[in-house]
Amino acid sequence: MSLFAQAQDKAQVTAVLGPTNTGKTYLAIDRMLGHSSGMIGFPLRLLARENYERIVQIKGAAQVALVTGEEKIVPPGARYFCCTVESMPVDRPVSFLAVDEIQLCADPERGHIFTDRLLHARGFAETMFLGAETIRPVLQALVPEAIFVTRPRFSTLSYTGPQKLTRLPPRSAVVAFSASEVYATAELLRRQRGGTAVVLGALSPRTRNAQVAMFEAGEVDYLVATDAIGMGLNLNLDHVAFAKLRKFDGRGQRRLTAPEVGQIAGRAGRHMNDGTFGTTTEIGPLSDSLVEAVENHVFPPLAFVHWRNPDLDFRDPEHLLKSLDRRPPRPEMLLAQQADDQVALAILAKEAEIAALATTPANVALLWEVCQVPDFRKILSDHHAQLLAQIYVRLMTNEGRLPEDWVAAQLARLERSDGDIDQLVARIAHIRTWTYITHRGDWLDDVEHWQDRARAIEDALSDALHERLTQRFVDRRAAVLVRRLRGDGELIGAVRKNGEVVVEGEFVGRFAGFRFELDEEAKGEDARPLLAAARRALVGEIPRRIKQLEQDNDGAFALSGNEITWRGTPVARLQAGDTALTPGIEVLHSDFLDGPARERLRKRCMLWLTRHIQATLKPLIAVQKAELSAPGRGLLFQLVEALGTLPRRPLSAQIALLTKADRKALAALGVRLGAASLFLPRLQQPRMLQLRARLWALRAGCEEPPLPSVGTKLFELTDAASLTRDVEGFCHALGFRLATRRSGAPLAVRADVLERLSREAYRLSAENGSLSLTAELCKLAEATEADMAVLLFALGYRRQQEGEGTVSYSRRGARAKPRQNAAAGVAATAENKPAKRPKKRGRKPSRQSLEDEKRYADSPFAVLRNLALSGK
Repeated sequence: MSLFAQAQDKAQVTAVLGPTNTGKTYLAIDRMLGHSSGMIGFPLRLLARENYERIVQIKGAAQVALVTGEEKIVPPGARYFCCTVESMPVDRPVSFLAVDEIQLCADPERGHIFTDRLLHARGFAETMFLGAETIRPVLQALVPEAIFVTRPRFSTLSYTGPQKLTRLPPRSAVVAFSASEVYATAELLRRQRGGTAVVLGALSPRTRNAQVAMFEAGEVDYLVATDAIGMGLNLNLDHVAFAKLRKFDGRGQRRLTAPEVGQIAGRAGRHMNDGTFGTTTEIGPLSDSLVEAVENHVFPPLAFVHWRNPDLDFRDPEHLLKSLDRRPPRPEMLLAQQADDQVALAILAKEAEIAALATTPANVALLWEVCQVPDFRKILSDHHAQLLAQIYVRLMTNEGRLPEDWVAAQLARLERSDGDIDQLVARIAHIRTWTYITHRGDWLDDVEHWQDRARAIEDALSDALHERLTQRFVDRRAAVLVRRLRGDGELIGAVRKNGEVVVEGEFVGRFAGFRFELDEEAKGEDARPLLAAARRALVGEIPRRIKQLEQDNDGAFALSGNEITWRGTPVARLQAGDTALTPGIEVLHSDFLDGPARERLRKRCMLWLTRHIQATLKPLIAVQKAELSAPGRGLLFQLVEALGTLPRRPLSAQIALLTKADRKALAALGVRLGAASLFLPRLQQPRMLQLRARLWALRAGCEEPPLPSVGTKLFELTDAASLTRDVEGFCHALGFRLATRRSGAPLAVRADVLERLSREAYRLSAENGSLSLTAELCKLAEATEADMAVLLFALGYRRQQEGEGTVSYSRRGARAKPRQNAAAGVAATAENKPAKRPKKRGRKPSRQSLEDEKRYADSPFAVLRNLALSGK
């Protein structure tokens, strides 16, 4: 006995048994990675690939191998092997070895392979068999040295009874047992629930993964599958519903056994999340005994396993067939039914050409290898046997190699992605057979090239099939909605994060705030069912959105033009209100809003708008709360209505009535009583100007004219004059005063700049009797000499032409200093004296008027008496 065989005899054998969702596979991988080398056999290529990728992330690609019938990745220094059970290289010594789903020893088709691994596959340090509790009695008899470990399920599995397809909860899988049943159920679910993923045993792993990924990503909430999900697919399922309880097992229709029901139902629930199972109403409830068995994971133990003689006789095909039919050595073993490879051998052995070639043990062994090429197409054995016969003959007549031109022709016939779902499924099954053949490294030259070619074709076909399945069971729209609208059932609708409205899985339009925008592609009669479906399906969406809007903080709202937006979408527009600072609100039209809903929206938008105005125009809001005398309150009311700026001259009488306390309060509030204007200098920030202009335009009933750039002191109002008649009111709303050119083009100057200009002009004219334009004076308003002439004229200054050609400006009505004759040094003549003011006729001025006249005669405010502004 070899050292390896001796080590195997002493190796610990552990059987880890329990229902689904017990962490058995996780335990086995964890144990394997603790050894220097290891190998795990999985029941499906999909599982082998999934766990291979997981181990690669832990150990690195250089240490992990993947070996399946259709894929082989074996790095030179690989220490850990993920394989399908059929492809396990059991002659390779490893420290740890495990076989998953060992209860498949009782499977009629593949059981003999699992039984062979149970009896002969061992790790020299540790061996582990993973499976259901039902295998315990047979395993105890066949492997008496095994140590048994029972693992409980992490979560609870509960029965919920029959349910309609339309009432199934999200994250449900519906199980049927033929392609036609799966398609019919998927079609119904698509109409009822908006889409479903599809999983069939005939799908390639790539297509199956793509469909599962669609389900896992939440693109669809339902999965329709055969019992292919019962083993190997780890899904985030909450519920499993059986649409059928009978299946075709290769010989005839039979009812599912209790362990099979438990294996499939056990896919509901993941790790610590509980799961449920049930049936559709078409098949009625499950029996109490079956429900109890599935919920408690208690099933009748297996009485036997399938076995096939591993010691084959290769003298000739007849002896090989006889050796395959040898009776099992133990009562716990049942002779396996004739599998596909044995059926193919029986057919080929009858052909004279094959019999003439299979005359030596080596040739018979090669014939047996050819017969083991899997029939993924699941067609009649005669058709598959014909392909196998061609392969064998070409191998025998071409020195053990397949002719490359023949292989290329076979692959070229499959390199098409047109056709319907069934045609693509057939091509995928055929190319998978060729993928298996190309992985026989001793049958082809340039193996890597043919493997890549076959894999590329399979991938292209798989992607095309996934696209067809998605189009058929997710993306169809109008016909489904028309049929559903004829019934009285509830339509299922949803609004995605990007605003897309989906009804019964079909895109019908978009929600923009509370307005529904129909799909642009829907025209004429096609638009009517979409709109009707949206109205019926989204009845609950509007209340949910209104509640969300009411509960959102103010940061979710904004003002865009005259529209209030919520989360970037317009929901209401401003309209003129009772005052400039209290505009009204009109909720934008929507067929989905009734009166009470509109009022709720209006109140929330009004609350936000009030806070927004108060926060943005805080200085202007503050003056409304000032405690002043009646003249002061009247003055502030006009200032607020003008949005912060007024000319002083029309208000002189009211200003004269202000008390000392009024003036002190106004100064504390930042209100400036200037020589030319009343204004609030703190309202000149850009965001304040924009809101002031918007509120003024709303009040004036016109479009908002273009605003001057930030920091502008002087600007022309050509565009503003064309948009509104009240140009002066627009200027006041921005904190500007209006002057008019001789040509008629309006010119606006900022109120604070006009005040500085007024002071400086008064100072210069008071010193010299007149003033001349200087660079310093023009710089105050950043104005040209022509613009300064307009501004000075507005302040009451008149242009004078001196004798020497110089130009000066003097205040109208002001006394000029006497000119002296340069030669004689005498005072100006009577002709140079200013003309006397004619006496006014009429009622004698009051004493108060005379006192006011005297008080302001020499102040800057006197110029306002002759202030010439447009519209005054």
